[in-house]
Amino acid sequence: MSSSNTESTTKQSYTVPCASTFRDAVLALAARRGVNVADLARSVALMVPAETLSAFPDPGEPEAEDRETVVIKSGPSAGRPWQRKPRLQVRMAAGYDARMLRRALAVALAMDKGEAAVLLDAPRHGVSAAMHDPEELDRLRAMVSALAFDPLDDGVQTRDEALHVLGFPPGANPDKREMRARFRILATIHHPDGDYGSHHRMSQLNSAMDVLRDPAAMY
Repeated sequence: MSSSNTESTTKQSYTVPCASTFRDAVLALAARRGVNVADLARSVALMVPAETLSAFPDPGEPEAEDRETVVIKSGPSAGRPWQRKPRLQVRMAAGYDARMLRRALAVALAMDKGEAAVLLDAPRHGVSAAMHDPEELDRLRAMVSALAFDPLDDGVQTRDEALHVLGFPPGANPDKREMRARFRILATIHHPDGDYGSHHRMSQLNSAMDVLRDPAAMY
């Protein structure tokens, strides 16, 4: 059996209706991270227990007035504009539904904002089977490697460099809660005792927090 036939039996395409603001935020996050929407949803589904994900608030479908305009490409109505619900297209393993995928993507957005974190210090019920899938495990390792920041050659010396290490844009002004939340997320990944740990990255995370705590570094 060819690889394409194998993939077609294990993956399916999902249409996920969602508010246009939610769609735009997810697409922007995926673009910043250099991944696709399915990678975001998959990484959350791998790390977060199913019961926890089910309890996370569903961002919901778009309001009645929230519509996007597309041009019909084929058939008798080809070329005509058509208004439809904003949506995201996600291709991943079978067994999910639109609500679960919206929740997974909402978790990804919350983690990016420092509003949620995943603790990896103990086995997670409902995730172990996926984590033993060699293909999914390889993809997760590749995503962690791709999303990891490149350590700065001369260390963390300025506020903008500290923001870069913690994943904030230049000129951002995160409060202490946001900085601590972001630090905890990244430290979970880069702590030397973890599977993806790095002494160099962990050292620069600590240096970044020291710089941002220094009032003199505010300007």
